[in-house]
Amino acid sequence: MGLILFVAAIGVGIWLLIAKPWAAADASPKPTSSSSETPTTTPTDSESPSPSPSAEQTPAIVACEAKDVEVTAVTDAETYPAGVLPKLSISLTNKGTKDCTLDVGSTTQVFTISSGADVWWRSTDCQENPSSMIATLTAGTTVTSKDPVAWDRTRSSVETCDQENRQRAPGGGASYHVEVSIGGFTSLTTTQILLY
Repeated sequence: MGLILFVAAIGVGIWLLIAKPWAAADASPKPTSSSSETPTTTPTDSESPSPSPSAEQTPAIVACEAKDVEVTAVTDAETYPAGVLPKLSISLTNKGTKDCTLDVGSTTQVFTISSGADVWWRSTDCQENPSSMIATLTAGTTVTSKDPVAWDRTRSSVETCDQENRQRAPGGGASYHVEVSIGGFTSLTTTQILLY
């Protein structure tokens, strides 16, 4: 009888060591055979040619259209004392209901300054190292370029870029108008500045 109890006690001890019923649950339990097979053998993952729901919920952003984009020339002042250079920026408003993309790099930017019918300066006449930069314009928002372009108050032309004695724009309260285009979209109005 004692031998039977001894063997029974050993059997219970071995069962306790193997089963460990008192051990805390493993923080990362091993998956069962059914849970490990589910993500890899479902027809939607391996056989379905249709796009996933996340792709359907995020449509591709398309290029901006003229009817949705408002372009405005922005200056850092309205009047400029003698010797002060006007700094020019661009304001873009996406009036549409969807986000859209636009190349806002210097390759597509053209500032034009005129006095009456006389064009005094174009930013592209002596531009160096133009670059492209595709940006997303969020629907219903307005953004302004951060790095302004300075007008040196001279008449520009591609033939006189290296000349130091280019014709200077008259001051004394003379009126000039700034127009800008970017990505093929041109400002509908000009911005007036006065030079002194």
